[in-house]
Amino acid sequence: MAVKELNISPVGRVEGDLDVKVYIDEGKVTKAHTQAAMFRGFEKIMAGKDPQSGLIVTPRICGICGGSHLYCASSALDTAWGTQLSPNALLLRAIGQATETIQSIPRWFYAIFATDMANKKFANKPLYKEVVKRWSAYVGETFQTGLTASGLPVQVYALFGGQWPHSSYMVPGGVMCAPTLKDITRAYAIMTQFKNDWLEPVWLGCTIERYMEIKSWEDMLAWLEESDSHKNSDLGLYIRAGLEFGLDKFGKGVEKFLAFGTYLHKDMYNNPTIEGRNKALISPSGFFDGENWHEFDHMKVSEHVKHSWFGDQEDGLHPWDEPIPTPVKSQPLHHSDFDGKYSWAKAPRYDGYAAEAGPMARCIMAGNPANHEHQIRDPFFIDAYRKLGGASVFTRVLARVHEAPRIYQLINEWLGQIDLDGDFYNKPVEKDGKGFGATEAARGALAHWIEVENGVIKNYQVMAPTTWNVGPNDGNDNPGPIEAALEGTDIEDVKDPVEVGMVARSFDSCLVCTVHAHDEKSGVELSKFKI
Repeated sequence: MAVKELNISPVGRVEGDLDVKVYIDEGKVTKAHTQAAMFRGFEKIMAGKDPQSGLIVTPRICGICGGSHLYCASSALDTAWGTQLSPNALLLRAIGQATETIQSIPRWFYAIFATDMANKKFANKPLYKEVVKRWSAYVGETFQTGLTASGLPVQVYALFGGQWPHSSYMVPGGVMCAPTLKDITRAYAIMTQFKNDWLEPVWLGCTIERYMEIKSWEDMLAWLEESDSHKNSDLGLYIRAGLEFGLDKFGKGVEKFLAFGTYLHKDMYNNPTIEGRNKALISPSGFFDGENWHEFDHMKVSEHVKHSWFGDQEDGLHPWDEPIPTPVKSQPLHHSDFDGKYSWAKAPRYDGYAAEAGPMARCIMAGNPANHEHQIRDPFFIDAYRKLGGASVFTRVLARVHEAPRIYQLINEWLGQIDLDGDFYNKPVEKDGKGFGATEAARGALAHWIEVENGVIKNYQVMAPTTWNVGPNDGNDNPGPIEAALEGTDIEDVKDPVEVGMVARSFDSCLVCTVHAHDEKSGVELSKFKI
């Protein structure tokens, strides 16, 4: 059989432009390239400006996780300036991050991922009709319920942040809000509606408390059979249909995972330092090499540009040592040199390894037996990961949705800890220096590095979870996480390669699907369509 080449552009359903080029031989992907086709330039915008410009500019990087960028921008200045953070400030930052993340779970599941399960590829499966009934785009019964509910948590964000997206209420030294009892009460009511409208009756089919009793894959299977409400919940349907459809059989990836961690404990990060951050985290950071956990060290982060359209930079530099990205002048018009430079994304590496960022990384870090008492300690996912044979489309999605009940509980806990008579902001003393701020956006590890010199920004570097996942080959020509996850994927129909889209979208890459399929030998376009 002739080797076929598919150019799929773009493969996301959100924003930006992600092109995927896969080489197919005898129905199997043998090689893949991911290509970020848009230059953003936010780091160039920051150069030479007031250090606090990041609080205004970087939340505009993304219309879905702008609060996460704000979290990083304020945290980077906290470490550069040596600020003081009150318990209230840490609580309100955590609530902002958590509400932005939990709203993304139903929005992503229904609008981005689950509609692929209604593809005709699965029409011969027993559960297909039920999947179509619930999750078809726009008309699915719970598709609409989930999307509607997803708008509730960001109402809580807006209560404290003034607006969502693109808020700027987090600042070095704290937060620019002073909530009242009415605000707290309203926030409780909004989150309760989220739980009552979707999380418990539609998604779980049980109480959050019952779901949180699950500690192993065997527990999950027992929960599934415990009652019809569990089995017939959307989570129950996802587990049953996902396994029936074979989603656990493809999309493996690099099998190395990185989490920067998030949610700083209100009493453990009042004097922010880079060195003290890991211990203060509630959602723990770390690197998992496939077998063992390792403590996170931001100095082991580097970026490669051999295959990126940037010049004047050597490979493998730490963000503090990188220049502001400068586009190469010789970027090809048709972006076709996959042996050379082929993407606007850089290739991040941790300790030299490509590492997957995202909910699966977070859930694996939560299973580290060395986690502190105040940190999330959840053995379920690492057990499921091992029992199900490692990473796959199925486990990647399972990790994302597994987080929702816990995040809900954390938000309610933090709302109850706010001291309405306490401080929310301590004015910092501005000075030159270097800073590092990080969090876990809905899609994974996000960090900002800043260097302030002579009162202005000398260097600003942003490394987003999408960069970790969609980055191109590195300086040693090793593939990025999505490129690796696509390799070995069986393609049933080259004119409708839904499998490619499912792998890419299981990472929830923040890049927006038109597909161009070409026969490599003849050059004839096989098909052109939207996913």
